[in-house]
Amino acid sequence: MNRPLLNCDMGESLGAWRMGADEAVMPHVDCANIACGFHASDPGTMRRTVALALAHGVRIGAHPSYPDLVGFGRRSMACTPEEVEDMVLYQLGALDGLCRAEGGRASYVKPHGALYNDMMKRPELLRAVLRALAGYGGGLALMLLARRDNVEAEALAAEAGVPLLFEAFADRGYDAQGHLLARDLPGAVHHDPARVVAQALALARGEALTASDGSPLRLRVDTLCVHGDNEASIAAVKAIREALG
Repeated sequence: MNRPLLNCDMGESLGAWRMGADEAVMPHVDCANIACGFHASDPGTMRRTVALALAHGVRIGAHPSYPDLVGFGRRSMACTPEEVEDMVLYQLGALDGLCRAEGGRASYVKPHGALYNDMMKRPELLRAVLRALAGYGGGLALMLLARRDNVEAEALAAEAGVPLLFEAFADRGYDAQGHLLARDLPGAVHHDPARVVAQALALARGEALTASDGSPLRLRVDTLCVHGDNEASIAAVKAIREALG
């Protein structure tokens, strides 16, 4: 069984408003995708989350998004590729600056929400994100969705000289091409911890999932995304870690 890295979206509190259970989840994951202020977070939250990740030996990734605090970054925006490149650089620079202050560095980037989904469907946006990482330097990897066919993404990344980390989701449903089902569709989000653990194990073993149309779907998995924003999801993270060894 391939032991994929476990990654989790973190640092998504904002001022007095609290989201997630970062302290409970951090000991059980390998990678922390830390919000950079455009969909959630603030400088203090970012720095505290960076310090927490470093204390647990967890890799730090920037989690940039469209500038959409009200919509939590889940709404597509009519941004040009140049604007996307600039906003990724801006957010990455902010997070990496806080990492440097705490004695660490960001090692990868995972776009958030609508930006993540849009770059998987629009090659010009994926190119923009890749240009941002290549321009920033330091060998940063891009974390992106593993699909049935990854050829185009691999070609664009090779052209930019950016390494890729292919990601799958233990708690989400997929369509036949390997895209995540929209959250308002039946079966889009798995809430049963046992089902989440079972899907994580299937992905780690290289077994096919069942897509929404009933077809088998096999994905390349370097990392599994897990969530830790409620007691059930925290229990699932712990169970996945134990099951993967």
